[in-house]
Amino acid sequence: MRIPYLVEFSKIGSPELGYISVGENNALPFPIQRVYWTYHTPESIVRGNHAHHELEQLIFATSGRIEFVLEGPDGKAQTFVLDAPHLGLYIPRRYWCTIKFSANAVLMCLASMEYREDDYIRDYDEFKLLASGIPASTSASKNVTSAEGPEKTFSGNDAGPSK
Repeated sequence: MRIPYLVEFSKIGSPELGYISVGENNALPFPIQRVYWTYHTPESIVRGNHAHHELEQLIFATSGRIEFVLEGPDGKAQTFVLDAPHLGLYIPRRYWCTIKFSANAVLMCLASMEYREDDYIRDYDEFKLLASGIPASTSASKNVTSAEGPEKTFSGNDAGPSK
């Protein structure tokens, strides 16, 4: 499984004229199928709170500062900060992500797939089940059989970080 990492693109220019950074296909970790950006996000809001089954992302802070906390299938969390427009963050599939923005931050995302709601893992308990190798259903209730006893039913919306 792939892991998150920072990507530094070269920058051309000067302080007097400004800069340009270029990311051509051979320097990108996947073919781009979608581009989106978020802006005017209040500093008090934590965004993300989801993972993806298949989608990979390369994210930039084109303005401001953006902090990411990524939790992998192994349960380990890593923090990444984007605060320069020539730095990107590669996020592979199946990493739980939370995002905090500075007041003037603009996030631009290059995505490996077009939007599909069924690719989102929005429930933290479902993410943990998938990470442990236990198949999770997309319904609100899930049946889990444990080695200790009979089948147990629980609601997938009871716990985990809020959206």
